Amino acid sequence: MAKTIVVKQIGSPIRRPEKQRATLIGLGLNKMNRTRELEDTPSVRGMVNSISHLVEIIEERG
Repeated sequence: MAKTIVVKQIGSPIRRPEKQRATLIGLGLNKMNRTRELEDTPSVRGMVNSISHLVEIIEERG
């Protein structure tokens, strides 16, 4: 089974650049306190790192 991470949105995209909003939507997040289980790949990690002030990694599985 592939490694996964659980990501939770903790910040609002209001008054943020469009690129950051698009990154949130790309991760499948668009509302506060929503969580997603995503595959742990370098591209997903890069997206999470680019908006680290809006999301937090809750759990790493695998």
